[in-house]
Amino acid sequence: MSRAPSPHRLALDATALAEKARRLRRHVVRMVAPIGEGYAGQGLGAADILAALYFHEMAYDPDDPGWEGRDRFILSPAHYGVGLFAALAERGVMPVQELAQYGTDGSPMEIIASERLPGVEATCGSLGMGLSVGVGMGLSLRRHGSASRVYVLIGDGEMQEGSTWEAAMSAVNFGLSNLCAIVDVNDMQVDGATTSVMNMGDIAAKWRAFGWNTIALDGHDLDALLAAFVSARAHGAGPTVLVADTRPGRGVSALEGRKSHFAKLPPELAAQALAELEG
Repeated sequence: MSRAPSPHRLALDATALAEKARRLRRHVVRMVAPIGEGYAGQGLGAADILAALYFHEMAYDPDDPGWEGRDRFILSPAHYGVGLFAALAERGVMPVQELAQYGTDGSPMEIIASERLPGVEATCGSLGMGLSVGVGMGLSLRRHGSASRVYVLIGDGEMQEGSTWEAAMSAVNFGLSNLCAIVDVNDMQVDGATTSVMNMGDIAAKWRAFGWNTIALDGHDLDALLAAFVSARAHGAGPTVLVADTRPGRGVSALEGRKSHFAKLPPELAAQALAELEG
């Protein structure tokens, strides 16, 4: 199902999106480098998903982040904020130069993304909250007759939270076809590999069992992401979830696949990463 043309929806093709994702990754490295450590792995890993959302899928006005007609994006693992800030700046919500304020005292770009920054729809510092917020937004939009959609990025680790599954049941019960969740399956959480902390087994099968239209895909395959969003819009019988396999640190060979929840990024590694991303 195609969406009506909109000046607020960029609809870039996969080639252009790959370049946007590369730019987002450069922003992530530049934000984390002055601190020397941070959630670089998550920001790099989610860059393709964020590029597909902000530069193709979502109707969004960077000059008015509170525009009523916008599609909503909820970042449930709020420590991925470094990736979201990169996407907001690249989309034009704020000057790219302001990303240098990331993690500094008084900056609205906190390590954990919060609504202090325009463009952040909800503060979700406690994992498991995001899908519940998305369900509420989806219900509200439908009651108001809005055509806007809600997208929620959740981590595989926070599927261990009961509130995630309560929200999943609610979304199906209410038939929220305007809701699309994306599970970032990177097998990483603060205590180690997700599969070793609490193995979720067949993640896609669990979502199907809860009644969701479920699409399993490579979270770095932009063509697959775009096709999945088309499928989600066409599914009118309830919510859709994209179970997206990703690799933390994607795009930086020294970090890719390294399951370091809060990664060290010393100057020499940051310089190497930027050279690789710029090359």
